[in-house]
Amino acid sequence: MTTTHAVVAEGLRKRYRGGTGTTALDGFDLRAPAGTVYGLLGPNGAGKTTAVRILSTLLSFDAGRAEVAGADVTRRPELVRDRIALTGQYAAVDEVLSGRQNLVLFGRLHHLGRRAARRRADELLERFDLADAADRSAGQYSGGMRRRLDLAASLIRRPHVLFLDEPTTGLDPRSRNQVWDSVRTLVADGTTVLLTTQYLEEADQLAGRIAVVDAGRVVAEGTPAELKAAIGADRLELVVEDAARLDDAAALTARLTGAAPDVDRDHRRLRVPVSDRMAALTAVVRALQDDGIAVADVGIHRPTLDEAFLQLTGHPAEKTEKEETR
Repeated sequence: MTTTHAVVAEGLRKRYRGGTGTTALDGFDLRAPAGTVYGLLGPNGAGKTTAVRILSTLLSFDAGRAEVAGADVTRRPELVRDRIALTGQYAAVDEVLSGRQNLVLFGRLHHLGRRAARRRADELLERFDLADAADRSAGQYSGGMRRRLDLAASLIRRPHVLFLDEPTTGLDPRSRNQVWDSVRTLVADGTTVLLTTQYLEEADQLAGRIAVVDAGRVVAEGTPAELKAAIGADRLELVVEDAARLDDAAALTARLTGAAPDVDRDHRRLRVPVSDRMAALTAVVRALQDDGIAVADVGIHRPTLDEAFLQLTGHPAEKTEKEETR
């Protein structure tokens, strides 16, 4: 592994022997640059959680190799564990203890002295905007506060790599934004974050690079912009005032853009891909005006990660199957 990559996986394979005999990973490859948020994007059952459990030494695998923070996962698991932290899908804090007591406890479990553990707890409470609630029981915290406390507990030892497995599942939008801000702060301080999520917006907001995972392997990889570009051009969308002129508008738009528009008659809407977004917008709007076709709404829309995921995998990002973890 080169020093520029904090996490490397090559050809990982994992098949669960019991039950249905599910193949969770089927040639899984990954290279996550150091000092970044690297997103694993995929539906439930895609293999994301299995990959994280393998990379964090919690699960064996059948074939392939993996290195994390410069250490081989199979040969040096104790060194990997010393250099990483893992925050699972659900907060692992004790709800009876206060926020400060939770962090001091984690500090003591990491062999910090009593004074050092308390000092580190105070630093993390301040950093995660929990100082005012430090002496309240964690059971009184909101979902977002508990998640931030869970993140703080993961950083007692300042890990090289932090695995975040579905960190905002079940959170409201405000709490989700607070967790996102905390993750950005971690990366700014030098921690590499491997983020698994099925929320396309979350991957778009946080990750510098994203691996799209489906059926146990990476089917696409790149920046959010590169993945969006993989599905093609921007789209010109317009809504005409008079449904009777919709076909006229479609014919005119096709002639100017060289592409057949998608026609939504129920909403009097046209969508057509364009290569030069501003030139197409100007030309179409002017031509419609000259032809007396009134427009209720018009705009240019870039592809979304939702659309990219659908095109890359052949299905939406939601699934109902649960990934086995034994």
